[in-house]
Amino acid sequence: MSARIPPDLPGEAELGARLSIRLFDPEGGFRDLLGYLETPMDIRKKDGRLVRFDPSRIFTWKVVPTP
Repeated sequence: MSARIPPDLPGEAELGARLSIRLFDPEGGFRDLLGYLETPMDIRKKDGRLVRFDPSRIFTWKVVPTP
């Protein structure tokens, strides 16, 4: 069994972009975040809440178009 290779993490180039981020959930499974990246560890959701996440838990992420 091979080790998982972590994805490149979102950084300075993605600040202000709308991202979809899938995180490993400590209880098992995954959880998803969608919003605008404010810092490499904070995303602003559409309801205005700022959510802090641990970048080491990122499984995958992508930039998504603004609606």
